[in-house]
Amino acid sequence: MAAMSDARINTNAPAASQGEARAEQTALDGRHLVWRRLNLVYLVFVFLPLIWQREQLLLSLGVSILAVAVFLPLYWKSFDLSGRKALLVAAAIVVLGYALTPWNPGGNSFLIYAFATMGFTQPWRRAVVFAVIAIAGYALLMAALAAPMEFLIAPVLIGGIVLLGAVFGRREMERNAKLQLTQSEVDRLARLAERERIARDLHDLLGHTLSVIAMKSELARKLAERDGSASATHMGEVENVAREALKQVREAVSGMRSAQLAAELANARLVLLSAGVRLDVRIDPLPPLDVAQENALAMAVREAITNVVRHANAERVEIDLVREGRSLRLDVQDNGRGCTTPASGGLLGMRERLGELGGEVRMDSALGAGTRLRVLLPLDAPAPRR
Repeated sequence: MAAMSDARINTNAPAASQGEARAEQTALDGRHLVWRRLNLVYLVFVFLPLIWQREQLLLSLGVSILAVAVFLPLYWKSFDLSGRKALLVAAAIVVLGYALTPWNPGGNSFLIYAFATMGFTQPWRRAVVFAVIAIAGYALLMAALAAPMEFLIAPVLIGGIVLLGAVFGRREMERNAKLQLTQSEVDRLARLAERERIARDLHDLLGHTLSVIAMKSELARKLAERDGSASATHMGEVENVAREALKQVREAVSGMRSAQLAAELANARLVLLSAGVRLDVRIDPLPPLDVAQENALAMAVREAITNVVRHANAERVEIDLVREGRSLRLDVQDNGRGCTTPASGGLLGMRERLGELGGEVRMDSALGAGTRLRVLLPLDAPAPRR
């Protein structure tokens, strides 16, 4: 039996990352809601023993329907509880199974639902002790009813598997939730560091430049009546300083919009780790890169990793960034299922961006043979067209 539960993201995340965390939680809740409904399919095992029952069939069927009606709100509520409250709900489900068993041995199915609740909401030792006590109590009940002990097989075997799956599933969801928050924090810190850098650059740049403009303008005003030629010279200098300042401001703002390569590689590692994909990275010592070059490489990594997570079903990804003469070569290789579909919008955008820098993008992929994205970027790239 499969079972799922809410893994609530409850952490003191910075305000900038809480929105992303809430978005992740909403998606998680949606997936769990589907699982909650699918798990109700296993209620068929509550009614299955009635097929072989001959005496008091209608009474047993009525009691079983009543038991399911009581179980459903308990089951649904168990996903929103933790600690002692979840323990009490699981105990109530077990007692419900005990109460139904004299009328219908299918009541043992409720024990399995209780084990799933315990596995998702309690420390594993407490969950195991709870399961042992519940099984022991059910065995005593079967003995008192002189019922066949074969009805213990389902709660022992299937219940044990469900309990282990719930324990490990809970750990995996908590791990993924932490990774998602860590990923959001890496993005937030990278953006914050970049904003601070741009703020410092603009302060240094505009503070000095505006002082020069103010001084030259004041001097030109004073000379305007006495020496028109000197005044015009100073105003020409003001114009040149203003144009240079405008150019530097545009470069700074362009840098603010760029994606940093180191932050993107860290983000790729977190994304792949949360998806259970191994990442191997090899990066040669790189020469200084301008904003446009670093942005192009970072966006190429982001697009490649996004495609791996969404489509590749890979177990391993290799990222190589090496220098070859006066060029850089970026390879992103996965061992996934490959594809033969046309290039996506993201890949076309990547080719456009790199084309402006004199670079190129190649993608080699075949069904079952994985995909390799190769980016070639010349170091002496021309400035991008504006």
